[in-house]
Amino acid sequence: MADQFTHFDKAGAAIMVDVTEKRENAREAIASGTISVSEATMRAILEGTAGKGDVLGVARIAGIMGVKRTSDLIPLCHPLPIGKVHIDFATDPDACTVTCTCTVRTVAQTGVEMEALTGVSTALLTVYDMCKAIDKHMTIGEIHLCYKKGGKSGTFIGDPAYAPEETHD
Repeated sequence: MADQFTHFDKAGAAIMVDVTEKRENAREAIASGTISVSEATMRAILEGTAGKGDVLGVARIAGIMGVKRTSDLIPLCHPLPIGKVHIDFATDPDACTVTCTCTVRTVAQTGVEMEALTGVSTALLTVYDMCKAIDKHMTIGEIHLCYKKGGKSGTFIGDPAYAPEETHD
């Protein structure tokens, strides 16, 4: 295998990276993102009064589904055996924000960064969808990879606040 992976062959055609020679190992990725909402929307989320139901409960399920369907959504992503998905939300009523964090784990030949990022994106888009009748000015942003471990490139810490202090089994 080449030292540098590429999604293009010598002729410039898009290809899926060949991972058949790579060893399977434990991999983990954590991604995060935020949606900014109005005060009325924040109240509806916190009080459970949004017309479409439990916003964060439905968004959690949507995020998990997004993780599981990443290879169907992102061209050239490998389908992976997902071992764990955890979607967490932190609300800040003063700032009128909801932050979503998605942790994904697998034992595979390639990483789960795209799955974690897709989980966050899908969850936040679901918050938007469930609250758009109240607030069409919501903004989604700051979606980023916070942490990843496993594989040839090792550990990446994009945001030390999300780096686990110990290994999880």
